Amino acid sequence: MHIREATRADIPRLQQIRAAVRENVLRNQSLVQRHDYEDHIDGRGRTWVAELDGDIVGFSSADGQTATIWALFVDPAHERRGAGRALLAPAVAWLFERGAATVSLGTEPGTRAERFYRAAGWHAHGLSKSGELQLSLPRPT
Repeated sequence: MHIREATRADIPRLQQIRAAVRENVLRNQSLVQRHDYEDHIDGRGRTWVAELDGDIVGFSSADGQTATIWALFVDPAHERRGAGRALLAPAVAWLFERGAATVSLGTEPGTRAERFYRAAGWHAHGLSKSGELQLSLPRPT
């Protein structure tokens, strides 16, 4: 598996992966537009892709303005092969390198995603108004 920074040319595949997930489903696809991906590729954030045999199988996006993980999704056909862990690492590292004391994200409670983040050392601290579980990871000391 190869991890690299995403380019705008990758956006159609990122959108496919985002639409294919089984958890944290985006019920209204119009809420995330092409410009949102663009902004997280070369604007306020950065995005990384995991490639396997030349195919993008997952992606992560970090928001540098809010020190959050904006997205971390793996194609369901490629789950449980380490892509999520491999994609989370550069996103978190990039945010800490930018000076974040804590990185945060939101996910649906009671999901595999929640268990994934907790196993990686993230701590829950309540629900957002929309019902997402809020998790955070402090900078290592």
